[in-house]
Amino acid sequence: MSSRLLVLTWHNVHPTWCFPASPGAGAQGLARQLAFCRRAANVVPLERAAHALAAGRPLPRRAVALTFDDGYRDSLDVAVPMLRQLGLPATFFLVPGLLDGTTSSWWEVVAWVCRCARATSFEFEGAVLPLRTEAERRRASGTVAELLKKRSSAARSAAIEELRERCRPAGSPPGHDMFLDWTGAAELARMGFEIGSHSSAHDILSREDGAAQRADLVRSRRDLEDNLQVPVRHLAYPNGKGADYDDDTIAAARDAGFEGAWTTHGGRNAPETPTFELRRYVVEPQRGPAAFGLLGKQWWESRCASST
Repeated sequence: MSSRLLVLTWHNVHPTWCFPASPGAGAQGLARQLAFCRRAANVVPLERAAHALAAGRPLPRRAVALTFDDGYRDSLDVAVPMLRQLGLPATFFLVPGLLDGTTSSWWEVVAWVCRCARATSFEFEGAVLPLRTEAERRRASGTVAELLKKRSSAARSAAIEELRERCRPAGSPPGHDMFLDWTGAAELARMGFEIGSHSSAHDILSREDGAAQRADLVRSRRDLEDNLQVPVRHLAYPNGKGADYDDDTIAAARDAGFEGAWTTHGGRNAPETPTFELRRYVVEPQRGPAAFGLLGKQWWESRCASST
């Protein structure tokens, strides 16, 4: 038995404007990753494992929990059939604003603007970002996205509109069909997968004031529970790095009734890990099992050896 929990999180499976990859690489890589987890670890439900940690109860050796953020449609269409075939539990952290189409996936819009721009460069926060090659467009997209994470929702929306005017992108922006709707979310719940909140509108919570954060998180939990008729006990902070949540965020999460919250700080969770700063590793599906190298080769190999 063990007192450690490793949590993995994915976003999309198929390539998107924000997360480019070769066609088919995401699905092929995810299939290999999930099969590897099934063989090399003890995959456990997230909530049950978190409760055990908090109570000081032991977990199976090499306990791993699987999570998916944002509610990309391919999490249901592609990941879920793989999970069900392997008999693996998973938790899906969903955004009500994306489910009902009232929120735009701003990170995907920024990537689309930069990668489809008619302009050959643009200025942003005092720097000139070239757009002559695909590599430059990808770099510009990442640079702008990181800078926009430091802004409030209102300031970010205004900046994206200005960015569209400067770059004059060709074609249509990413649509809501990239993400699940309430029907798809209900299907996840019906199949027994755990549902968590990823906030109401995927704003970077620490960039909003305390009252706005509390209202957002209360609303997100209420909307998910009312529409899906399942308990929503856990929160995943949007983006999830240290600057993306603060003391007000943690207080808001407690006030909203969440039992725990998850970051994207890498590392294993132990009984002493703060309940509202739990750790997860972000995984890129197209990398296949090679993506797990950073988690510790010896950890996986010892499990493989003991299971053969």
